[in-house]
Amino acid sequence: MTTPGSDLRVGSRFVIPAGELSERFSRSSGPGGQGVNTTDSRVELSFDVAHSAAVPESLRARLLERLAGRLVDGVLTIAASEHRAQLANREAARARLVMALSEAAAPPPPPRRPTKPTRGSKERRIAAKKRRSDVKKKRRSGFED
Repeated sequence: MTTPGSDLRVGSRFVIPAGELSERFSRSSGPGGQGVNTTDSRVELSFDVAHSAAVPESLRARLLERLAGRLVDGVLTIAASEHRAQLANREAARARLVMALSEAAAPPPPPRRPTKPTRGSKERRIAAKKRRSDVKKKRRSGFED
């Protein structure tokens, strides 16, 4: 588990220095009773993907493309408010940020090689359809075998 204020390692790809992360705190909804009205436990963690020196140039385009729907002006923002404690929310936001960046930085899967169904699988499919057709025929009213 990372501690707030420390650098974040995104897989084996790169490390985000703590100085490039921006945290904002606000009041959270949810459990906490009267304390929820006074405690700034919600955390918004922001990371500028487009302009970060920590992101290798070889990965920047892939990250920007895959995270396009979540970025605002090249900045990825993660919000966490599921815990009552601010520290727990900070750790949750950092974990989610690392997860989002590592998923986006993953290399694309190898292209699928198209294959054709085998003769046996075609025959099994046709036989199953024929059995199903017979079952439905027998259900019809007036059918005599």
